[in-house]
Amino acid sequence: MKNNQISFVSHSKTFNARFQLVNLISVILFFGFGLCFGMILTFHLKNVSFNLQFTQFSLSTDTEIDNHDVFSSPPPPPPKIRLENYIHPTEVMHDLSDRELIWRASMVPKVAEYPFDRTPKVAFMFLTRGSVLLSPLWEMFFKGYNGLFNIYVHTSGSPSNWTEPEVHSVFHGRRIPSKDVEWGKVSMIEAERRLLANALLDFSNQRFVLLSETCIPLFNFSTIYSYLINSNHNFVESYDLPGPVGRGRYSSKMYPTVKITEWRKGSQWFEMNRDLAIEVISDTIYFPVFQDYCNGSCYADEHYLPTFVTRKFGGQNANRTLTFVDWSKGGPHPTRYLRYDVTKEFLEKLRGDMSCEYNGRSNQACHLFARKFTPHALDRLLRLAPKVMQFNQ
Repeated sequence: MKNNQISFVSHSKTFNARFQLVNLISVILFFGFGLCFGMILTFHLKNVSFNLQFTQFSLSTDTEIDNHDVFSSPPPPPPKIRLENYIHPTEVMHDLSDRELIWRASMVPKVAEYPFDRTPKVAFMFLTRGSVLLSPLWEMFFKGYNGLFNIYVHTSGSPSNWTEPEVHSVFHGRRIPSKDVEWGKVSMIEAERRLLANALLDFSNQRFVLLSETCIPLFNFSTIYSYLINSNHNFVESYDLPGPVGRGRYSSKMYPTVKITEWRKGSQWFEMNRDLAIEVISDTIYFPVFQDYCNGSCYADEHYLPTFVTRKFGGQNANRTLTFVDWSKGGPHPTRYLRYDVTKEFLEKLRGDMSCEYNGRSNQACHLFARKFTPHALDRLLRLAPKVMQFNQ
């Protein structure tokens, strides 16, 4: 009995010892787990707090930068597009192709009344090989008439042939994008269309006159301006000429668009109003035919406009040129005038040697311009212009 009690006590102590050991291990494990969980949770909360503070700092910094940009240096306002930008282009140089240029220039407003005070201008278009060699005479001619004219210069050949005039010159910055031109070829007509298209971009240009670097004015500006602006007609020379230098240049390949009975010849040097200028650059029927078939000895510059204008707008044409040229000596080129050819009597003869019809009435002035004057004649022209042509009056 005693032995059983001792055995029971011994087993009880052993069980209690094991139970306490298990409890101790559980407490240690629970404590370790709690410690690890607490460390992980603490690290996570710190990381969240840091990210939140960093985000707030970043947003605050960006806001401060934005506010600084807004309040310290506001962006400039966008440029305003005014009507002036459309009706009076100040620059004539551009990157438009011929096709783009002609498309833009052919636009016609449907509303006839202008929304601005329009003073009609004359576009003086110079088709040259290089610089305008008689420019001092033209400077004298234009002086005092700003706002009544625009100048456009198309040059041919090497760019070195053109010397940009000084800033005070009326020719400064007036050279348009140009291409090579061959005498008597279709490229001559292409250059004329290029000049017309550039001049048409300015809505104030009402009359368009083609000139060369050898042309001179025979009257003062006010006389020529009044003559052109008040004219009811265009001035494109056109006549039917039998023989090899007239109908002989016609190609049967142009038929049926252009018939031989419609074939005309005339001077290259024209003057026209705005309506006809738009029709010329917009022509997609006759001009392609001349491009394709007026080659060799055809001389497109003497036939395209006379044929086109007579065929389509003959009733509005005076059928004469305003530029005097002397072909009396024969040959492929007209008479050239040197220094000793220029006299007071000679200039007066050019100004009033014959009479022509103007707006249905007889008028003594048939020509407003003349060519071909060489640079050697410039000194005499400058000396005689104030007396004979009454420049600056």
